Amino acid sequence: MHLSPGARVFRFGVFELDPDSGELRRHGLKVRLPEQSFQILRTLLLRSGDVVTREDLRKILWPGDTFVDFEVGLNSAVRKLREALDDSAENPRFVMTLPRRGYRFVGSVISPVDGASPALAPAGPAPRPVAQEPVAASDVVAVPPIDPLPIAEPIGRRWRQLWRAPACTRTVSRGG
Repeated sequence: MHLSPGARVFRFGVFELDPDSGELRRHGLKVRLPEQSFQILRTLLLRSGDVVTREDLRKILWPGDTFVDFEVGLNSAVRKLREALDDSAENPRFVMTLPRRGYRFVGSVISPVDGASPALAPAGPAPRPVAQEPVAASDVVAVPPIDPLPIAEPIGRRWRQLWRAPACTRTVSRGG
């Protein structure tokens, strides 16, 4: 399915992409996305469900007079795109890799130009079901959210000395 290039905002999952402002948002909050990754996402959304070849992306990202290590550059840009979308190559929700051919956007896309109708996922392998059998309510356990760990700061020489001091004190006091 092709979406109109004049569409103001593409919506997919919890994300919105505004091609005019160059912003990707998750739950309304801006997500950092490098320019090349943005161009790849924009192209995939414009051609949602279709294969976008690696050669097409090369022409979009690097004009004919630019000489770069294309493979490394493209792979890096796609990796950064997947990181921003919290997506994976192994279990894609949005960007599917077609080895040695290119990429395909496989998520449902909603565009204001299309009204509120989501784009259908492309024909191809059907999504695998998560569970084969119904799950009984007694089998469901609520799991509290995990607080993120604080970011570790580098340990300087002075901190290492202070860190070791209590351990030495305890060792000496226990030995006597």
